Amino acid sequence: MGKKRIIKQTEEEILKEREKIDKAFKKGVDKKIPSKKIRITEGKAYIASSYNNTIITLADDKGNVLAWVSAGNIGFKGTKKGTPFAASKVAEVLVQKAKKIGIDRVKILVKGVGSGRESAIRSLAARGLDIISIEDVTPIPHDGCRPPKVRRV
Repeated sequence: MGKKRIIKQTEEEILKEREKIDKAFKKGVDKKIPSKKIRITEGKAYIASSYNNTIITLADDKGNVLAWVSAGNIGFKGTKKGTPFAASKVAEVLVQKAKKIGIDRVKILVKGVGSGRESAIRSLAARGLDIISIEDVTPIPHDGCRPPKVRRV
């Protein structure tokens, strides 16, 4: 098979990410008490799983995106991006980012038909995030397209 190469973050990238998080918190500073910052402890995790890739997005309750990770982002290439193993690794990286931000409780919204759906949920739960709810938001066609007219020859 060959070596599995997963991209590791350097110290500089971790520091840049930390600065982005601090800037996001400064935007949410309480107006009445200037020294107190609002901490986010609850959020939503959107898992978009297709046949080719798995993308997990972490947002706050209002829907503002805090962090996101995809299988291609962490070093998987080609058909390996759509595997359950890649989805579990994506979830691990996202949990690390969530812990840095301070989120420990999430609502999970799953979308798509890929094989990484369940393994991503299991990995999020196993890494220490408290799961409030799991919801499937995969779009389902209810009546479909209009059929073509009858052919007249």
